[in-house]
Amino acid sequence: MERMKMHSRDNVAANVEAVGRLFPNALTEVMRDGKAVPAIDFDVLRQELSREIVEGREERYAFTWPDKRQAILAANAPVAMALRPVVADSVGRDGTPGAFDSENLYIEGDNLDVLKLLQETYLGKVKMIYIDPPYNTGSDAFVYDDDFAMESGEFVAANAPYDEHGNVVYDFKKNLDSNGRFHTDWLNMIYPRLRVAKSLLADDGVVFISVDYNENFNMRKVADEILGAQAFIGEIYWESKTKSQNTKTAYNKLQPKAEMILVYAKDRQRRFRLIEKGVKEYPFSDERGVYREYPVEVMNASGVRGRESMIYEISDTVSTVFPPAGKQWKLGQAQVATYLKNGDLFIRDGKPIIKMRPDGERNETTEPFWGFFDKSMGTAESAKKELSELIENHGFETVKPVEIIKRLCFHATDKDAIILDFFSGSATTAHAVMQLNAEDGGHRKFIMVQLPEVTDEKSEAYRAGYENICEIGKERIRRAGAKIAATAGEKAAGLDLGFRCLRLDTSNMTDVYYAPDAVTQDGLFAQVDNVKADRTPEDLLVQTMLDLGILLSSSIVVEEVAGRRVFNVADGFLLACFDRDVTDEVVTAIAKRRPYYAVFRDASMADDSALTNFDQLFAAYSPATVRRVL
Repeated sequence: MERMKMHSRDNVAANVEAVGRLFPNALTEVMRDGKAVPAIDFDVLRQELSREIVEGREERYAFTWPDKRQAILAANAPVAMALRPVVADSVGRDGTPGAFDSENLYIEGDNLDVLKLLQETYLGKVKMIYIDPPYNTGSDAFVYDDDFAMESGEFVAANAPYDEHGNVVYDFKKNLDSNGRFHTDWLNMIYPRLRVAKSLLADDGVVFISVDYNENFNMRKVADEILGAQAFIGEIYWESKTKSQNTKTAYNKLQPKAEMILVYAKDRQRRFRLIEKGVKEYPFSDERGVYREYPVEVMNASGVRGRESMIYEISDTVSTVFPPAGKQWKLGQAQVATYLKNGDLFIRDGKPIIKMRPDGERNETTEPFWGFFDKSMGTAESAKKELSELIENHGFETVKPVEIIKRLCFHATDKDAIILDFFSGSATTAHAVMQLNAEDGGHRKFIMVQLPEVTDEKSEAYRAGYENICEIGKERIRRAGAKIAATAGEKAAGLDLGFRCLRLDTSNMTDVYYAPDAVTQDGLFAQVDNVKADRTPEDLLVQTMLDLGILLSSSIVVEEVAGRRVFNVADGFLLACFDRDVTDEVVTAIAKRRPYYAVFRDASMADDSALTNFDQLFAAYSPATVRRVL
């Protein structure tokens, strides 16, 4: 049986392999931890990509900042961590507390590590990413794991503060523009996260990024580099404020009125879903069926849109008309010729008229996807009030309106899409997804990721029992789901108004699992099992699902097979047993079910006989099953 890797994807190894396929002469090896590993000879690669001899580094246009190379390394470094299910905090599809059957995910932990863990399983599966990262205004804080950078000793200033877990704390409340690293710290935080998130985006996926003027420019440059400048669709302005925020400074500074949402699409030709305003009417009929009349319109022939080819005569074989002087037709000659050929063009009172039929055009009238959301869509003030109606003492000062996120989801996704928000905050995105599903019968699924930032002990939120932001976000989803269920009527029966809660933690496996050669004989005997003592079978199941590329929203049923607990995932796609004393009877029963994957613990087998018979039993009953151990 093959051993599972139990760590996130190594992006560097994958990139080396891809480059090596294109330029095998640039492929080399380096020694790492006493072993030869593939690497790229960059001098050879640079020469392959140049038409001239490459000597040194020439000046060129580039967007850079101190530590950028370390930020790239941070994005590529694999992590040996795990997502552990928190069933007690989870909510079932129908709102049942403590149930674990929802397809929505709420994940607590550093979003960079979480994204890496999700990277292979959700590769290209996310239709929409919405993020609302810290604006770097001097009034928000963010903590993130920087173990990789700490090893280099160069990524952060020597006096950078650390939390109790050894993570670097970037406190943007103290990150004033007088600080020499004002933008650097923020860029080092956002760059690797967006870089990893890109790999989760579907080919027709869309990214929405909320920003304001503090980091708008830098966010554009980062997104252009990672997502591609050609992927930039535009910028939505939304009227976030209706009142002056500080009358003392109203004389010498601009009062912020709007915030921005950057829009990027992997495929610029993708079509956004538009709001239907009505259906076109076809009041006339002839021998071919119903139609409406469309007078061919004219436009100015001068300026950048002027085209000589659009100035031509239109004839219905009886009459002929030209556009007025200085004007041109809005329809091209080939299109008009097609209508004439079909008998759908005639001239009346000197005007060409086309018979538009239902099968020749879109029947609905639509409202465009506007690049401006006015206050009717909600402001920061109304959004805070909206949250306060659900949770009175939430402590959030800046909140996004549900209606705005709902509108973005409507335009960018189909009804079965996966929507990711890895700066979840108060979980507005989760609320918006559930609300939209209730309105249009969708089955969209959300993945929320939030760092469990501790609330201030003096705050109302802390006194109300919310020790960290995650507790507020989860409670918001619970209460929003209950409110939607109460108002959705019969539609509520098919809605998923819950979430599976997972929490980022260290790997479920002991050190001996990852580096057995590095463990001394005394240490090996001390570690009877390669699974940590405090980890449950459910913990192992989640890490197994990620390792095998099985969506964490898949159905999970616990069954008893020959006296042992067996997890049936995705209707028999995976059968996993992590109990001890697994006998031939258990293995035979699982093999006869013919799963695609069968996974056991290395120390599961009852005796040497069961271990010896394992492969023979699967070869007899289900030779195609992929067997793994951990």
